[in-house]
Amino acid sequence: MDIAQPGLAWRPHEITGAATGPPDLVRHLDDLGPERLTELLVEHKALVFRGFGVTPDTIDAALERLVPDRLPYVHGNSPRTRVRGNLYTSTEYPQQYTISMHNELSFAHRWPARLAFYCETAPDSGGATTVLDGELWLNSLDAEVRQAFSGGLRYVQNLHDGLGFGKSWQDTFETDDRNAVEAFLKDSHADWEWGDDGLRVSQLRPATVKHPVTGTEVWFNQADQWHPAGLGDETSAELYDILSPEEFPQYVTFADGTPIPDAHVEQIQNRGLESAVNVEWRAGDVLLIDNVAVAHGRRPFEGPRRVLVAMSDG
Repeated sequence: MDIAQPGLAWRPHEITGAATGPPDLVRHLDDLGPERLTELLVEHKALVFRGFGVTPDTIDAALERLVPDRLPYVHGNSPRTRVRGNLYTSTEYPQQYTISMHNELSFAHRWPARLAFYCETAPDSGGATTVLDGELWLNSLDAEVRQAFSGGLRYVQNLHDGLGFGKSWQDTFETDDRNAVEAFLKDSHADWEWGDDGLRVSQLRPATVKHPVTGTEVWFNQADQWHPAGLGDETSAELYDILSPEEFPQYVTFADGTPIPDAHVEQIQNRGLESAVNVEWRAGDVLLIDNVAVAHGRRPFEGPRRVLVAMSDG
């Protein structure tokens, strides 16, 4: 099954090349125009362009229309590689694992408004990019959990100086200039401290936000990805054996520093994945999502898979 899944109130809107004339995505987007594209994205929250024959040689021109003024992946926590310009591998997280639902950079002071994914190579099996309506995710949670998160979150990063667990501060901020990092963090209203082995960053952020156009409140945080309970029992136990929680590469608490119960984290993660819609990839497919309205993730896969991502403010 590609996109449609029974019992779900929302799914991405598919636009096929066969239905729009010659399979040329750039021509289709030019005919559509940026205003209409924005209207469609606000209305449907995610758009799948399929059957347009997009290739590695033509994707950049399409991305200029879909995500103009592409952003660098600064302060991101996912392992990925810059391909060229501000075009990246979507993730390099091991293929045997599920990536749970999240909105890109929702833990940061600023986040991209749009994400565009391009499938250069489809996997042999699995590997769907999962998408989820953020309003549906919020409403799926128990009232007790929503209330517990109403005061916001505190995200903590321990970024090493080139040797250690997780990402280095140089990779995270795409620079080795400490002054540039401090300027970025000051603008982000974050707290930070340099140590002998790297950088510690602490940020207070909300658990939900309202969409800038529709005003709809959505679940918008990465608590389950930053909390040990979201890593699975075995990985979590290994971390606790080696480090204290405040020493983890990334960690999250409630805003006042109170620990988040494991059961809350498990509910958030499980209900997000249960409600998610699979977008099964075919080579040449492009997926455009509203990064506030829609969370995304990834299913495990076998065989080669190369999906690239670009981000923009609008």
